[in-house]
Amino acid sequence: MLLEAPFTEKKIRALKVGDRVEITGLIYTGRDAAHKYLHDGGTPPVDLTDSIVYHCGPVVVKEKGKWVVKAAGPTTSIREEPYQGPLMEKFKIRGVIGKGGMGPKTLAYCKKVGAVYFHAIGGAAQVLAKCVVDVPGVHMAEEFGSPEAIWEFQVVRFPVVVTMDSHGRSLHDAVQAQSEKKLKALL
Repeated sequence: MLLEAPFTEKKIRALKVGDRVEITGLIYTGRDAAHKYLHDGGTPPVDLTDSIVYHCGPVVVKEKGKWVVKAAGPTTSIREEPYQGPLMEKFKIRGVIGKGGMGPKTLAYCKKVGAVYFHAIGGAAQVLAKCVVDVPGVHMAEEFGSPEAIWEFQVVRFPVVVTMDSHGRSLHDAVQAQSEKKLKALL
């Protein structure tokens, strides 16, 4: 299904675990430095209301005076577990893209604030980069360095799967439970 900006709470609450989604609109990258900065009271350089944050340290180069994304694969999200939920609530962030899932704190905030966690395919950085059609801006690159900067990505049909939804469901928890059950049966 296609999810186009604006990423309103109503649109996000309509999504459920297992939905394959193609995102079109403006998203922002954010990794460890940005999350800690915002969590510790820093002011975001962009309006994060109804936004999607992508856990990504992209490879971006300037070609003919314009930023071009060469690789945009997801980074492991669980590192942001201490920060993500409170940031979703404070800034009304509606979605997070990453890999590997997040924990119970983030899942609880997804339900509380009307947000979802999207899983992007790891190892497909160059393929995902092709979905980034423009880079309108970059913020805090001097403070954090290029991979940790907050990049603005205009994406078209960026492929993800909902693995944590705003109804308290988590594909990660379901897979863990099934795995434990099968392991117990084997032992």
